[in-house]
Amino acid sequence: MAYFAPTKPQGWEPETSASQAGTVEFLLRYAEILKAQPGLKAVLQRIAEQTHTNFYPTCVGLIAEEEGRFYLSALASQDERSHRIAIEQDLAEPYQSITVAVRKTLNENRQQLHSLDLSHTDFHTFFGAPIRTSQSSTVLALFLTADQRLTEAERTFVSALTQIATMAVSDKELSQLFMRITRSSRQWAEMFDSISDFMLLHDEQQRISRVNRSLSEKLGKHPAAVLGLPVRNLFGLSSTSPACPFCLDLRSQEFREEFREPRTGNTYLVSSSRLRGVAEETQQQIVHVLKDVTASRRAERLYRELFDNIQEGAYFSAPGGRLLEVNDALVRMLGYNSREELLSVTAHDLYVEPAHREMTARALNQFGRLRNHELALLRRDGSIIYVLENSFVVRDDAGQVMEYRGVLLDITEMKNVQSQLLREHDFNTQILNHTQSLIAVIDTAGLVSYANRRCCEVAGGEEADVVGSRLEAIVQASHRPVLRGAIECVLEGKAVNNLELPLARERQTIGSFSVNLSPMRSPNGEVNSLVAVMTDITDVAILQAKLMHTEKMAAVGQLVSGVAHEVNNPLTAILGFADLLLENPELNDQVKDDLQVIVEESERTREIVQNLLSFARQTPPEKHAVDVNQVLRRTIALRSYDMGSHGIELIEEFDATLPEIVGDAHQLQQVFLNILNNGCDAVREAGRRGRIVIATELSAGLVEIRFRDNGTGIRYPERIFDPFFTTKEVGKGTGLGLSICYGIVREHSGEIVCFNNQESEGATFAIRLPLMKGNTAKAMAKAAASTN
Repeated sequence: MAYFAPTKPQGWEPETSASQAGTVEFLLRYAEILKAQPGLKAVLQRIAEQTHTNFYPTCVGLIAEEEGRFYLSALASQDERSHRIAIEQDLAEPYQSITVAVRKTLNENRQQLHSLDLSHTDFHTFFGAPIRTSQSSTVLALFLTADQRLTEAERTFVSALTQIATMAVSDKELSQLFMRITRSSRQWAEMFDSISDFMLLHDEQQRISRVNRSLSEKLGKHPAAVLGLPVRNLFGLSSTSPACPFCLDLRSQEFREEFREPRTGNTYLVSSSRLRGVAEETQQQIVHVLKDVTASRRAERLYRELFDNIQEGAYFSAPGGRLLEVNDALVRMLGYNSREELLSVTAHDLYVEPAHREMTARALNQFGRLRNHELALLRRDGSIIYVLENSFVVRDDAGQVMEYRGVLLDITEMKNVQSQLLREHDFNTQILNHTQSLIAVIDTAGLVSYANRRCCEVAGGEEADVVGSRLEAIVQASHRPVLRGAIECVLEGKAVNNLELPLARERQTIGSFSVNLSPMRSPNGEVNSLVAVMTDITDVAILQAKLMHTEKMAAVGQLVSGVAHEVNNPLTAILGFADLLLENPELNDQVKDDLQVIVEESERTREIVQNLLSFARQTPPEKHAVDVNQVLRRTIALRSYDMGSHGIELIEEFDATLPEIVGDAHQLQQVFLNILNNGCDAVREAGRRGRIVIATELSAGLVEIRFRDNGTGIRYPERIFDPFFTTKEVGKGTGLGLSICYGIVREHSGEIVCFNNQESEGATFAIRLPLMKGNTAKAMAKAAASTN
């Protein structure tokens, strides 16, 4: 960018011009102008502007030095923006033309002309005059174009201006320095008074020269009232004590670091410094700063007492594992003789598994703290101690781990007790879960709070399903009021024993159980729950029923035997005389018809008597090896035509591999035929298409024969085998058929049961007969061979 100096405006006249150069009036006027400026920066700018005015249109700038670098502090020019950019770019490089010229001017301390190479401006020559003060170094620079020259008189004028400028700058710098000193002194005094710690200054004679506001307020005196007093007077010390209790030896600069005030008992940390005067002869002063650490020392003492007297073991350790501090409880806990002995051991050596130390450290580094972390440590004698650790991390300002700190609670005894309790609990649980009785604990609301495994199995769920439910849920609905009454009785403090209840799961009957209910009491004697022990007595009940039935059958058999003999004798006479009368040809047809009725009814009565005698005698069967399937097929053949004519479907499901049994084939056929007849009657009464399924199989070492029909079912299955019990119409049955079947099966060492079908209509009769033993087969084979 080329520089073109504009012409001076018409009528323009400088405030001081070059025409006044050399005159005293001009220099005085110039000095007054500079002196009137408010600050150093304004002075420098005014120097540039005045010089630019006197040498118009020359560009004038003031270039200052600061820490070895130069910067443009003031500029006056007709094109100030472009000239400032050009000059500042040149000054930014240490070896450019302006920088070199300024440095030479300052180093040689005289006015010089230097050539410039600023290709982007019209500047050709640089004329610099140094302005030096005790505080700064500045160069008054005139930037001349190629057609501008400075005469000797003009150089002298610039020299005079520079001298006046030097004095003005020095005056402003001294004024600013004085203001800074004054301001610093005021700030120091304010800082001195604003410090909350106690501060005092004294001279070499140890007499007070200044105290801060905090100390004067503590003393309750104005700062001026204590000036000149010995330091000891401030703290109530006797006159025989040193004038300053904090100075031990001023020559060697030994000072007390801690001081306890006798009057109040407060403890202070003392920081002391020597303040040197500017001149050699100036007296030196000592400043003492007293920081009240009474509270912190008390807290430290309490912390130390707590640290040393707590029952838990406490420790500080470095990240590397070195123990920094431990308390006496930890020393005792780990079985060491002294704190020093334990501190000589690394933390890694205390772990049963050293890798656990690294795991603990990683967890602490990640989470910052650990709560109730269980550890196994080694005592000094090698035994194991179990502890609960609560620890945390101490970090520096950069976030790096400095220490691990924690407390350890000895839980070895608790662990042993827990282990013992756990073993006892497991033992008791094993007993409760392996007993065949159902055991449950019920609260006062009637809800189950505990159930053993057998109880859960019967209830058909897991323990979580049973707990919280009502016990009556597994009792048949018809007997639930009985259980509720028993529970109410137990909650009143009474025990209920041998309460027989049928248990059921949904609609399926499980069996009969004997229930014993006992109250459980709290320490104050109140009933807070009850224990229910339920024993399965289904088999016992069945055996009792069978025993009662057997005894009843035996009694009926004895009765029937006597009655049959007594009836048979007159019946024989009636039948005989009726036959004789029928042979009399003199009788008319009406009489003969009546006699024929007598004969028929007598025959029927004799048949009934024969059945009664057969039932009563229960003669031992003639036992041989019997193929059950073959006997069943013969029986079916007797009834197949009749069943087919009535539309009854007969299904055979025989096990072809069924082994033989020992029995009387004729008696067994009688049993099978009787049951088959009853089935036919039942399906015909049902009024639907009849179906009878006969199945055989080997089950649990017994041959099982099942007759399953879809008839009307059995209304009284518990009485079906009782003598003379029948549900048929009068004249269609005597009630002895199934009783005789029951006796035949018992004579074959078997059993016969009946029940209504659960999932369909009808009933099922099941006969179970024992297999033929090996010794029996051999004996029967030998008997057959000898017979042949």
